[in-house]
Amino acid sequence: TESSYPRHGENLKTRSTELGSAVTGSSLTTVLPASATVKKSVVLSSESRKELAKQAKVTREERRAQIDGRHRYLISRLADGIDLSEEQVEETIISDDKFHLIEQFFAPNGVKKLLFFYQDVLQQTSSASSRSDGSMNSLPQKKLFITMGSTEDFTGICAFFLRTSDEIITASNISQEVNFGMFDCTNGNILLGLEFFLSQIMIPALKSQQNWGAVKEGLKNSQIQEFLYSVDKFVGTLSSSRQNIEDKIQLTKVDIDIYVRNLQNPSDYITAG
Repeated sequence: TESSYPRHGENLKTRSTELGSAVTGSSLTTVLPASATVKKSVVLSSESRKELAKQAKVTREERRAQIDGRHRYLISRLADGIDLSEEQVEETIISDDKFHLIEQFFAPNGVKKLLFFYQDVLQQTSSASSRSDGSMNSLPQKKLFITMGSTEDFTGICAFFLRTSDEIITASNISQEVNFGMFDCTNGNILLGLEFFLSQIMIPALKSQQNWGAVKEGLKNSQIQEFLYSVDKFVGTLSSSRQNIEDKIQLTKVDIDIYVRNLQNPSDYITAG
């Protein structure tokens, strides 16, 4: 006769299924070791980084294809002013996430200024060779980047391009429609940089300018002379303010506890006052 008891193997299978259903709400599944799960996530992370790098390369090449004579003019001025090669400047520009600001600058009725900062910035670099955990270090490195001028601290060199009209900027008119200049604020000394820029660059250029537009008399015109005098006066005030700040008096904190400790009654406080 057939036994009324379940076979041993069937019993184990049934109990295993019940156990899996009780714990997970489904049949028992294979549990991977923790090390396998970590390894899989690392692989996925590596693949994600490769995909991002691939997309960044495609974006750079698309931007490189857009470069024309107008971009070459900007690149040439920046390379000469900051002492970088044109290849370095080009790679920096096409890799910048604010590349679109250049197109806005060229457009008709576009933005009036295009700013570049060249200064130390903290950049994350892989330090797997120095740390066993392969963590990231932030090290200050010189970097050229496009900026709006209002979101980053200015501690280095600012190279700027200014439009003189609302016309569309083309390769043929960019040298007439766009002015280039640089402002040095190394070590964060903005006042000194501004003083140098005005006194050594702008004022000499203004005083040597022959064409003042509708003002036919040029430098002989009283309003022009008054304007130049005001600029000279402003630079003098700026220089005095800077020197006063640099020569400011540093007050030393004094420990007054020893004096207060000896005050016992109101007359002592009156005498001390």
